[in-house]
Amino acid sequence: MTAKTLTAATLAGSLATALALVAAPAAAQDASKEKCYGVALKGQNDCAAGPGTTCAGTSKVDYQGNAWKYVAKGTCTTMKTPKGNGSLSAKAS
Repeated sequence: MTAKTLTAATLAGSLATALALVAAPAAAQDASKEKCYGVALKGQNDCAAGPGTTCAGTSKVDYQGNAWKYVAKGTCTTMKTPKGNGSLSAKAS
């Protein structure tokens, strides 16, 4: 192997390892958490904040109905907010 080939192989291996480490926590998190709509404070949602937003941290108002936050599984619908309880599906804002 030449130095160039060895460097390319090392970089490819490092990238594959990094991607595997990033993916592992997300899979583990899904088992104990669920998406809860309407409970995130402004700018603190984990994702899905409707048209015109890109994802995490983009909700425009507190308790936005189409923005969700990960919460412990089984607790979403018992969470109380000034706009009602959390929901497992998007709700009208």
